[in-house]
Amino acid sequence: MARVQGQGVRAWRVPGQQRGFTLIEIMVVVVILGVLAALVVPRIMSRPDEARGIAAKQDISTILQALKLYRLDNQRYPTTEQGLQALVTAPSAAPVPRNWKAGGYLERLPKDPWGSPYHYLNPGVRGEIDVFSYGADNQPGGTGIDADIGSWDL
Repeated sequence: MARVQGQGVRAWRVPGQQRGFTLIEIMVVVVILGVLAALVVPRIMSRPDEARGIAAKQDISTILQALKLYRLDNQRYPTTEQGLQALVTAPSAAPVPRNWKAGGYLERLPKDPWGSPYHYLNPGVRGEIDVFSYGADNQPGGTGIDADIGSWDL
């Protein structure tokens, strides 16, 4: 045993013996963790919605690039009736493209991050062509996560 002195009090302590945490110290740590969680969790919870919006914009950008290649090969964009499917399989409806690329312009048509198909208009309402998603509610208009995301946002 070693003799320990501190602030006028003499105590005996066994070498190698460790002092544990008191209940109050543990409670203080738990309260601090609770406060941090209350501040951080709401910020993290909004991230999935933000990520879905970014993913939709990326998909739309990819579709636009494929549409531009289609136009270079065929001197026109697919019609609204032919739709985005014209990027995956050769359209059979008029006007039939003369130089449609074997294998297509996209391997497959992506769905928006909420599981709905992307929409396409030619001529577009907000541009020469419009590619867009109606957002989480799959309805035109909306705000926040329900807002439309389209080629006009890029």
